[in-house]
Amino acid sequence: MADAISDSYDPRTWISDWCAYTGVAGSPDRKAPADRRAGDWHQRIAGLPAGIAAAALILTAGAITAWQSRPGDGDASLASPSQARGPAQTRRTLVLSGAGDLMAALRASGIAPASAAAAALAARPGLKPDGEIRAVITLTETPDGFRLDRLEASNDDSSGVVVTPGDAGRFIASRVAAQFSSRIVARRGTMDADSFYSSAVAAGVIDSVIPEFARALAFDFDFQREVRAGDAFEAAFAQQVNAAGEAVGPPTLLYASITTETKSSAVYRFAPDGGAAEWFDGSGRSIVRALMRTPVDGARVSSNFGFRTHPILGFRKLHRGTDFAAPTGTPIFASGDGVIEFAAPKGPNGNFVRIRHTNGWETLYLHMNRFAPGISAGVHVSQGQQIGEVGTTGRSTGPHLHYEVHIDGEPVDPLSIETEAGRTLEGQALIAFARERDRIDVSRAAQSN
Repeated sequence: MADAISDSYDPRTWISDWCAYTGVAGSPDRKAPADRRAGDWHQRIAGLPAGIAAAALILTAGAITAWQSRPGDGDASLASPSQARGPAQTRRTLVLSGAGDLMAALRASGIAPASAAAAALAARPGLKPDGEIRAVITLTETPDGFRLDRLEASNDDSSGVVVTPGDAGRFIASRVAAQFSSRIVARRGTMDADSFYSSAVAAGVIDSVIPEFARALAFDFDFQREVRAGDAFEAAFAQQVNAAGEAVGPPTLLYASITTETKSSAVYRFAPDGGAAEWFDGSGRSIVRALMRTPVDGARVSSNFGFRTHPILGFRKLHRGTDFAAPTGTPIFASGDGVIEFAAPKGPNGNFVRIRHTNGWETLYLHMNRFAPGISAGVHVSQGQQIGEVGTTGRSTGPHLHYEVHIDGEPVDPLSIETEAGRTLEGQALIAFARERDRIDVSRAAQSN
């Protein structure tokens, strides 16, 4: 019956009675007579033990508060999250072949032509004309398409520009400086039966540092006679990388070593007192000697110093130097500091250079294909400076360098000369060198496994 008093102790069944008794709105039974509703409530409370009655009052009050505070169908405070956040943003990353592709890429992303053109124009001063461009665009969808909120465009060296909307359809550009860091890369390998070049490339040595590797150890090794298949070598070079970890620019050789059955040598690059970089052994002694042992890279000794049957004249005579066979165009270097005394064609010698060095010795270079720019009599040259190219001019059976060393006017075997040791670092220069040497060695050790 509707008027019967319920014996239920569920506070939820008391909400309507409490609302009627107190007169609050929201009672689900507001049509019942007020005196009967109040009587029913009193009977229910009176029939309970005192403690339970008090708890019932508290629970009922809380339930009614929750009932009244429930949201209505039109309560805007509980709108869906997507409605509260507004239009969603989209972020896209584009890789372009060049800065000229930026405007077309923005239009293809749904940006209005006028905005795409204005944004690309604003970005242009911060982008290189050549090279790959990485563009990150932030878009907001609108009824008319997509609105460009932000453009981040970067060059391959991590420099670039950030473009954001301004007033009246214009865009504001902020330049971003290149972010570079340097890391040391170590590569190890063994000589193959072909050449040092092919061995180094197979070991992962960047090809641009291979000639410098050979020159750094040219005072200690004849690569054609003393280095054989199976000998171990190691190169460590510094490589600049951008913020994405990509290599930027050519590497710089920092360390070079070779170990053969009979000897080993390791050298470190170091610039004393902020001057030009030189090569030093582990104790800080310069590896520079009066003369390099081989003035041409990657050549093979095709004829040694001494008596032989001349390949063209057909009779035995003293071969006054050493022949290094190499392809035409291979660079030839001055084996030591000095002044050029002669640089011109000279009969059977072909294109010929003679250098007088500071200790009075002379070196001769024959059968060149051509001279390097600026090479002429009276010019001072530095050790390792290119003076010409291998050729086969004059009385020659093929491309090679005929190389002679004269001491007190007499020819000597270039490969048998023992030259004086270089200078040794001291004081603060030695301390600075030791720090650089240890930095290189720690990095090499970390890559040994």
